[in-house]
Order: sequence, then structure tokens, then C-alpha cells
Amino acid sequence: MNQFIQRLVGFSLLLLCGACSPERQPEARTVLPSEPTGEAVPARVMADIYEAIKTPFKYGVVLKGEPGKMVDSPSVFRHGAKWYMLYIIFDGRGYETALAESDDLLTWNKLGKVLEFNQDTWDANQAAGYIALQDNQWRGSYELNKHRDEYWMSYLGGNSTGYEEGTLSIGLASTDDPTVVKPWTRFAGNPVLTPKQEDARAFEDVTLYKSHIMKDASETLGFPYVMFYNAKGEHESIGMAVSNDMITWRRYGSEPVIDNGSGISGDPQITKIGDVWVMFYFGAFWQPNAFDTFACSYDLAHWTKWTGPNLIEPSETWDKQYAHKPWVIAHDDVVYHFYNAVGDEGRVIALATSKDLKATVQ
Repeated sequence: MNQFIQRLVGFSLLLLCGACSPERQPEARTVLPSEPTGEAVPARVMADIYEAIKTPFKYGVVLKGEPGKMVDSPSVFRHGAKWYMLYIIFDGRGYETALAESDDLLTWNKLGKVLEFNQDTWDANQAAGYIALQDNQWRGSYELNKHRDEYWMSYLGGNSTGYEEGTLSIGLASTDDPTVVKPWTRFAGNPVLTPKQEDARAFEDVTLYKSHIMKDASETLGFPYVMFYNAKGEHESIGMAVSNDMITWRRYGSEPVIDNGSGISGDPQITKIGDVWVMFYFGAFWQPNAFDTFACSYDLAHWTKWTGPNLIEPSETWDKQYAHKPWVIAHDDVVYHFYNAVGDEGRVIALATSKDLKATVQ
């Protein structure tokens, strides 16, 4: 009996060693096929969505960078009694990520950096973060959900210096408290998506940009975690990936989910209004200027693009060059549309609303 047990243990160890062998090849990356067609969102529903989300009143600039620095890409969330904003800073070297807080969504206080430059790493000179796993129900709590008892962000990373220079990829970072100014912990397996992976599609084989990770409790696509991100091939469009564990990502569908044929379609943010998924995103150069618009879907994979008036476009001195990169929430009876504005005050973060709050504040 002892001899049999020894042989059994030895055989088990042999199997384990084989499984751990450094010569074992990793599983090949493959693109998951998307359903070929999906239900279009009717024009009347698109028009109703537009009426619910439009923000015709520009409140103005709500956040500026320090002298010589630009700010960009707001993502706003609720935690406890306060509102917080992750935003990115560009100082000439590259992107870093910072945090601000507010009591009323109008007045913002800068708190400090939470994702800074690194050294001798794939993300040494670019670390632009965006909150993940937010309650995305329209007029919901807008709080962040946890995964593995942590709060998460996805971020654009790279080691080249300059404004979005070099090859950019997507990484993950986490923290136990998203309201405290301290370094978020970068995931050891970063980057999780790169344009050089074997399953990178033609529309994303140059570089990757902003990402938005959401949790879909109903697993519409068969996965609980869904990521949308814009990427560059010949031009910029929006693709998607899915995950069972929030860590390992598989590309979904062979084509972009949003593509306007040229220029830029980017910076997606997802919310849900009734039974309709709504994607806010910005467009540039396939129409004049840079502006914010939206698309709608019933299944997350097939999107109907809005062709009516833009949600935001240049109209004021502070956004006369670009008015783009949306983050939109509805709180109480007001819709707040945060965006990146470029004009006579530099690259700043501005706000438009569904009601004229300037008159109320004054």
C-alpha cells in the first residue's frame, strides 16, 4: 500500500511539474465572434433619449491645470456624501492621473495625483486613468462597485514621452479607497490589452486609447465585464472586449462597434436608460471640429448612431477649438455633461447642464 501511495504521489508531482513547465505554450489569443446582426434602436426612441440627455446650457470651466499643465478626460463618481473626479494631467512629458472632489458638482478642489510616472516600465511616461465598474444606471447612485474587495481603474499606458506618443496599451490599477490621494496599485499582469497582441484587429493595430470598463449583471454577451475603448488603425474607432474575471480580456467582434469612416470616434462612456444602453462618445474631423454625440443599443454589440444635433460642440471662447471627451451623469433633476474644452483658457475641463445653473448660482 505504501509503495502504491508513493507511486501515486510521484505521478501527481509529475503532472504538476508538466503543468508548470516553462516550455508550456500559453493559450493562443483569439477574437470572439459577434452576432452578425442586432436590433436597431428606432428613430423615435433615439429622439426620446436625446431629449433626456441633452445639455444646452454651458456652465463654464470647472477645473484648470497648474501653470504650464493641461487637464483632460474627466470621469466623475459618487462616494459617501461627496463627488469625485479622476482626471488626467499633461505636462509635456506625458499623462498622469489626479483626483478632485466636490460637494455640488460645480466647484471642484484638486486633491493630488493617484497614478504617476513610473521608471523603466512599459508605462513609465504615460498613465492616464479612468474609473471602472461604476453604477451605470441613469439617475443611479454613480458609486463605484468593488471587484476582489478593491476599486478599479483602467488606464492608458506607454513609455514614450510626448502627447500620446509611441505605442499605448491598456492597464489596470486598484485601491482600497478611491477618495484618498495615494498611489493606486498597478496590476502585475499589465498591460492587459496591447495593439501588438496576435488577436489585435486591423482597426486597433497602431495604438490604444481611453477605455471604459462596466459590469453587466445580466451578462448580455455571456460575460459579466465589458470594456469599450478607442483605438487607431487607419483612423480611430471604438472596439470592445469581454472578461469573466476583470483581469483576462478577450476581444469581441472582428469590427469596431462605432466607426464613422475617418477622423476620430473615441472616449466611450456607457449608461443605461430603461432597456436601452447609451454610449456617449466624441467625434472629430469626420464632421467639422470636435464634439460629443451618442449611440444606442439593446445588446451592447450593435449600436445605432445618433444623427441629430450634437450634445456638445464649440460655441464659447473656452471651447472654441474643441468641445469633446464626455462624462455625463443625471443627479436629482439635472443632467451634468463634463467635457474637455480647448480654447482661450488652454486645455481645461468644462461643464454643460440641462438647466441654466448659472442663473441659479448667481
